[in-house]
Amino acid sequence: MSATLEATLKDGARALGLDLSEAQFTQLLDYLALIQKWNKVYNLTAVRDPAEMLTHHLLDSLAVIRPLRQQLQGRAPADGAGFKLLDVGAGAGLPGVVIAICCPDIAVTCVDTVAKKAAFVQQAAVALKLPNLRGLHARVETLTEGYDVVSSRAFASLVDFTNWSRSALAPAGIWLAMKGKPPADELAQLPADVAVFHVEQLAVPGLGAERCIVWMRPQA
Repeated sequence: MSATLEATLKDGARALGLDLSEAQFTQLLDYLALIQKWNKVYNLTAVRDPAEMLTHHLLDSLAVIRPLRQQLQGRAPADGAGFKLLDVGAGAGLPGVVIAICCPDIAVTCVDTVAKKAAFVQQAAVALKLPNLRGLHARVETLTEGYDVVSSRAFASLVDFTNWSRSALAPAGIWLAMKGKPPADELAQLPADVAVFHVEQLAVPGLGAERCIVWMRPQA
C-alpha cells in the first residue's frame, strides 16, 4: 500500500508543479502515518482511509504551495529576518505542516483551541525534524505577533476568519483562505477594510471537487 501511496503522492506533486526532494516526500508520508496513528486516539480527522487522506488532505494542502511561493516573491518579511505563517484552526496541521515540510524557509505556527491538536502538531515537529514548525494551544484573537501570512482551511466564514485573526497579521500581511467553490455570499459580507485581491482556482489531483484560495489583505 505504501508504494502506491508514494507513487500517487509523487504524481500529484508533479501535476502541481512541485519539485520536492526525496527527503520531503518521506516527511510527507511519515506525516500521513502519524495522522493515522494519532487519529485512533485523538480523532484528528473524519477521513480514515489512507488513500483518501492522501488526496483530501496532503494533495489538497500541497496545492497551495506554489501559489503561496508566488505571493511571497518580491515581498520582504515583516521582521526583516524570515517569513512567518500562522495556520488558524489547524486541526491535524493542514495545511500548516505540509507548508513547513515544503517551505523550510517559512516559520510555521499552527494554532488551535483544542490542546490535543496543538500537541499533535508539536509532536509532528519533533518526529519529522521540522525546526520551522510549532503547535500552539491558544485562541487566535489573543495573538499579536505580526505574521506575514495567516492561513485557514475550512476554518470559519471569511468575515470571522479575518476578524478573529486581524491582530495576528503584520501590517503588510496577507490572508490565505482555502475554500471549496468561490464563496460568493461570504465575499459579499466582507467589511470595507478587507480587500480581496485574488480568488485563485486550484486543481487538486484526484479530487473531483472545486477548490480555491481567497487572497485578502487589510485596507485603510
